[in-house]
Amino acid sequence: MRNIIKLFCGCLITSMGCRSAVPAEGLLAPDSMKVIMWDMMKADELYLRISAKDTTAARRKENIRLYEQVFAVHKITKKQFDSSYHFYATHPDQFKLLLDSLDVYALRERTKQFEKKYGAPK
Repeated sequence: MRNIIKLFCGCLITSMGCRSAVPAEGLLAPDSMKVIMWDMMKADELYLRISAKDTTAARRKENIRLYEQVFAVHKITKKQFDSSYHFYATHPDQFKLLLDSLDVYALRERTKQFEKKYGAPK
């Protein structure tokens, strides 16, 4: 899971290029960013599963559509996410806290799904 997080973060940093830091008032809160990033990673996983089965040109833009759905669910824009992500990425101490929080959140969510499916361990 950590490799997926690192891959996801690396792709976002690379795709954003150089931009200036966001003023603090326009920032998405770390708790919001954590949930949004988790949903984006799930969208990436879905896209990878879909594209493994169907390699047609129509599927190539599916990941963009999935990201747009995540933004719509959380009522934010791509620009808000990119700006906040860039801010966190350029502030390593805050970014580490965000990624650690995301890692714990992901573990908690996977545990919930496991318990839902198989019941709580005894």
